Amino acid sequence: MKIKNGYILKTVAGCSVVVSSDVETMDFTNMLNLNGTGAFLWENLENETTEDELVKKLLSEYDVDEAVAKKDVAVFLENLRGAGLLDE
Repeated sequence: MKIKNGYILKTVAGCSVVVSSDVETMDFTNMLNLNGTGAFLWENLENETTEDELVKKLLSEYDVDEAVAKKDVAVFLENLRGAGLLDE
C-alpha cells in the first residue's frame, strides 16, 4: 500500500498538513493535519510498504510498546482509508 498520487505533505507554520497537489481541485476545508508520528508514517507511505513494515519503522524511530505501535498504525491506516488516501 502507499499514498495515492495527488496528495502531498507540507509543513505550514510548523504544522504538518496533507493537501491535494492539484491546484484546480484543492479544497482547504478538507486539509488533514498530522502530528509528528502521523507525518513520519505518511512519509513512509510515499513508497510501497506494508502495515508490518510501518510498525517496525515506528518501533525503530520511537520509544513505544509494540502493541501500542500496532494499534496506532492500524488506526492511522483506517483513517487514511476512510479519507480515500491509500492505494492498496
